[in-house]
Amino acid sequence: MPDIKLYYCECTNPDCRFRFPTPSEKTTIRYCPKCGWELEAIQLKKTGQNYLPSQSFDNSPVVEALLDNIRSAYNVGSIFRSADGAGLRRLHLCGITPTPENPSIAKTSLGAENSVPWSSHLNAVRTVKEIKQTGFRILALETSARSCSFFKIVDVFQANPTLLIVGNEVSGVDPAVLELCDAIAWIPMQGMKESLNVSIAFGIAAYTLRFSSQIRAD
Repeated sequence: MPDIKLYYCECTNPDCRFRFPTPSEKTTIRYCPKCGWELEAIQLKKTGQNYLPSQSFDNSPVVEALLDNIRSAYNVGSIFRSADGAGLRRLHLCGITPTPENPSIAKTSLGAENSVPWSSHLNAVRTVKEIKQTGFRILALETSARSCSFFKIVDVFQANPTLLIVGNEVSGVDPAVLELCDAIAWIPMQGMKESLNVSIAFGIAAYTLRFSSQIRAD
């Protein structure tokens, strides 16, 4: 991979030294936005050797995901990016979940919407029933009376294809969908908050489902 040029500005005020990246060497910013002193333009180089090559995990479990009425296009975009990184086979976008035709998705997916196969469905319950009939085990991230720690059950989902379900930011996963699940799990929380942002929880679960067996093997 060729070297990459990076451009920074740094404040010349010794008591400030505010430093930040700029898109190009032709930046129009001349004065520090923090203290008003002049900025120094700095050009740096990042070598391609700093980038890890894409790795194939052919033996990793098959994982697809279903997004049940996610409201935020930004959350959907972030989920696309995590799905691309983790190598998920497909995303099923259900109900009001925005599709990549929504331009806001691209702001957080950064092109991943073009690499991850996806399909749009009107009814999540019907879609889960159809996928379950093809041999997938169904796992939802949700807090309920049936929920247990995600990390205590992830091993159970290594042998069969898994459909990972995440739900609406306010109402969660449709109760009718939960009735179809083989397991319901929550991400353990150690602080004052009860849950993570849906895209963050998705990323944790997707990577763990795909690679936990690989980690143990190493």
